[in-house]
Amino acid sequence: MIGNNAYSCKEDTYELIARAQRGEEDAKEDLIYQNTGLVKSIALKFIGSGYELDDLLQLGYIGLLKAVERFDTSYGVMFSTYAVPMILGEIKRYLRDDGRIKVGRQIKLDIKRMKKIQEEFCQKTSRYPKVSELAEEMEMDTEQILSLMEARDAMTSLESLDDPERCQQEYSDDFRDVEEKQVNMIQLKGIICHLAEQERQVVVLRYFKDMTQQQIATKLGISQVQVSRIEKRVLAFLRKEMQF
Repeated sequence: MIGNNAYSCKEDTYELIARAQRGEEDAKEDLIYQNTGLVKSIALKFIGSGYELDDLLQLGYIGLLKAVERFDTSYGVMFSTYAVPMILGEIKRYLRDDGRIKVGRQIKLDIKRMKKIQEEFCQKTSRYPKVSELAEEMEMDTEQILSLMEARDAMTSLESLDDPERCQQEYSDDFRDVEEKQVNMIQLKGIICHLAEQERQVVVLRYFKDMTQQQIATKLGISQVQVSRIEKRVLAFLRKEMQF
C-alpha cells in the first residue's frame, strides 16, 4: 500500500497527524508506514489465536488510524504511547466480539498437559523447563511447543476481557500509571526549562514530537552525531535530577 512513498524526514509526527486529521490520505499512509513495526509487534502477541497475521495487522492498522483521529498534541505524550492501547484494544475487541478462537480440543488438552509438566518440573528442579526440555517430555518438536505457548497466551489474553474484576483491576492500574506519568511530566517540564536552548529543542523534538535523530539534525542544521551526543548528555542529566 505504501510502496516507495516513505515519509519525509522533514515532517515530524505531529505534522503528519495534523494533515491526516484534515483528511490527507498520503499522510495517513505515511503514519502507517512509520508505525508498521509497532503494529506488527502487537499483532504478533495474538498469532496463536487462530487468525492469520495479515488479518491481525489490518485490525491493528484500524486501531492506529483511530488513534490518529483522536490524538491531541496537548496530551503531552509521544503518539506511540497513546496509540498502543488503541491498537491493542481494536484487536482484542474484534476477537472477543467475533467469538471465534480457533483452538481445537486436542490443542486444549496439549496445553493442559504442558501446564502440568511445567508445574511438576518446577517442583522437582525449582525452575521452569526450557522449551527443548518441554519438547522432550511431551515428545514434540520445539515449533509445536512454541505454537502451544502462543495459543495459551492468546486464550489467557482474551479470557481476561470477560473477567469484570480483572478488567477493573487493569483499569485501576492504568489509571495509577497515568497519574504517575502526569506527576513525572510536571517535574520533567520544570527541569527542561533550565536546559540550554539547543538541548531543550532536542528533548522536545525527540520525546514530545517523536522525531528521529536524523530528522532533528536536519531541522536544527547539525549532524546526527551531535544530536546523539546532546541526547545522551541530557538524558544522563535528567536521570540524575529525577533520580531514575
